[in-house]
Amino acid sequence: MPVPERPGDRPGDRTSDRPSERRTAARTAVVWSALGDVLDQGPLDVLDIGGGTGGFAVRVAQAGHRVTVVDPSPDALASLDRRARERGVEVAAHQGDLAGLADVVGEDAADVVLCHGVLEVVEDPAAALGALRSALRADGTLSLLVAQRHAAVVARAMAGHFQQAIALLDGDPAAPSPGRSGRRFTRDEVERLLQDAGFTVDGVHAVRVFADLVPGSLLDAEPGAAAALVELERAVADRPEYLPLATQLHLLAR
Repeated sequence: MPVPERPGDRPGDRTSDRPSERRTAARTAVVWSALGDVLDQGPLDVLDIGGGTGGFAVRVAQAGHRVTVVDPSPDALASLDRRARERGVEVAAHQGDLAGLADVVGEDAADVVLCHGVLEVVEDPAAALGALRSALRADGTLSLLVAQRHAAVVARAMAGHFQQAIALLDGDPAAPSPGRSGRRFTRDEVERLLQDAGFTVDGVHAVRVFADLVPGSLLDAEPGAAAALVELERAVADRPEYLPLATQLHLLAR
């Protein structure tokens, strides 16, 4: 069951008139592409951890899947409810976090689990992945999106925060990164965490290689620039030489 495409999701599509949506399309295009084969079946039970206001969940529900969001923020869940009603879909919403996931959804609850931007802020990443594995059914798929350390080092240095860049170079993946909340991972670190939790990694994709570097004014002023940026992000997503430049890493694991 294919995921409905949004403006700007395919090269050449007419992009949104709103700059924020053009930027979002470029930042999420690679993840949606990677999830295409996974979600092109079903309907499936999809669990979105930290799904917040429903940026992913609502679109997945529009494709006909049964979607549940678990998020600690009641305000985010209220926004999710409004978005779902506006799009004419139902998304189950539960307030909670990974530490109590088993109590909220139980075991073997989902065919697909989305965990995007969450592993960076949990107290124990290894325990969190164990909870996600328990929530997945046999042969289920985990979509994991994490911030990458290499790109963070470059970003700190370019901003003139040289001491923070030095501190990040060989940072402990179990500790928060300097200068802002949240950890940063290398590919080796996150793959090792997944393997230790009993997952098999099927794919690693570079996300936001260029999207965070291109000035918003260029996307606003140049016709077709946003669609071309999406095409470029997709073109480098599977090239290993670009992985160290990616703001985020997206991994599919079973």
